[in-house]
This record gives sequence, C-alpha cells and structure tokens, in this order.
Amino acid sequence: MKFTLLVVGKTADKNIQALIDDYQGRLKHYIQFELQVIPELRNAKNLTKEQQKTEEGRLLLTQVQTSDCLLLLDEHGKEYRSIEFADYMQRLMSAGRNVVFVVGGPYGFSKAVYDRADGKLSLSKMTFSHQMVRLFFVEQIYRAMTILRGEPYHHE
Repeated sequence: MKFTLLVVGKTADKNIQALIDDYQGRLKHYIQFELQVIPELRNAKNLTKEQQKTEEGRLLLTQVQTSDCLLLLDEHGKEYRSIEFADYMQRLMSAGRNVVFVVGGPYGFSKAVYDRADGKLSLSKMTFSHQMVRLFFVEQIYRAMTILRGEPYHHE
C-alpha cells in the first residue's frame, strides 16, 4: 500500500520545500509515501476559472487508478484533531488500498474530481496557501505515524 500527495505546481519557496523534504524523509521509516507534482497549466491566465479547474482535474485524474482511495484536501471536508487523524490513517492502512490525497489548484476541484473522490478532508477552517498546505499535511501524516507508534513527537 502506498500514500501519495498529488499537487498542482512546484513549491516555489525553497525553504518550504526543504521542510517538506525533511518530513518526506522521516515518513520513509513508517509508510511508502510520494509527493507527486502535476505541472502548472501553460497559459492559465488565458483560461477561465472553470476551464482551469476542468483541465487541472483531467490531469489529476490521469494519475489516479480505479482502485485508489481518492481523498481531497478541501475546505468543506471533515476536520480531525491529530489523534483522530491518526486513527483515520490506521483505518486507511487497514483497508489496504493505495491512498491519493489531492491538493487542487487555486480555484479548487472540477466536478469530475469531486465525483471521483472517496472523501474530503479539511486542515482548518482557515485558508492557507497551496505551498503551506503541502507542508502542513505532510507534517500531519508524519505526526499520525508517530502517534500510531506511540513515539514522543506528539504531546496531548
């Protein structure tokens, strides 16, 4: 089983990318994890918001297998406390399917992506940049793994 974080566009800030890389390296001790980047659309400024969502959605869905569990990071998704998220991750691992978490583009997801999704998660009611969401979410996956192993990273 594998976990993938699928995102649109590269992380522009090298400091944020260094932190993401650090947590990705830590995750190797617990799970098979990959951060997969879909290139930003060319000439996106010439597309309407809907056209951009549709094209990004098409590209995202080409990376998802029929058997994958597709979970969207979405402002309307379910919020978890870290311990609850760790329990959720345990249930995902027990199910044995590959899991693909997706961070959409600047305008969110197309209808086709929502229709394909198996669920939605929210990191917060606040809005974060797409760059920061990557870092926060990879850290939360790492935190969940340490909680499940009873390691001293998380303090409650």
